[in-house]
Amino acid sequence: MKALTFPKSVRLLKPADYGKVFDDVQLKVPHRNFLILAAPNNLGHARVGLIFSKKNLRHAVQRNRIKRQVRETFRLQQDLPSLDIIVLGRQGLNKLENPDVRSSLNDIWRRVKKKYRQVAMTQSDANAQGNE
Repeated sequence: MKALTFPKSVRLLKPADYGKVFDDVQLKVPHRNFLILAAPNNLGHARVGLIFSKKNLRHAVQRNRIKRQVRETFRLQQDLPSLDIIVLGRQGLNKLENPDVRSSLNDIWRRVKKKYRQVAMTQSDANAQGNE
């Protein structure tokens, strides 16, 4: 079984990594408390980057709690497609309890996988029609 760790290879570390996603957003998954932006990568695994502003989560304790929850739920998602994913926090996040945050994030990861499959199917259909 694959070790469930969170190494640097699954994180967006450099501003250029974030810039690539912002410049080429191909997947957008909105949620009341989060916004997911994603772009494909050629690494064979998903990577995640986190953006939580002081405007939405006033205290560092709140920001760190939400970031821990996002990292943990991402770490447990072993079947995510090869995407660079940015998780942005929205207002109202500080009012959620940990179980609510976890359930929201698990729902979001499920929606990311579903939307990725839809986009991949649409692109493969377009490529098949282009070859005819």
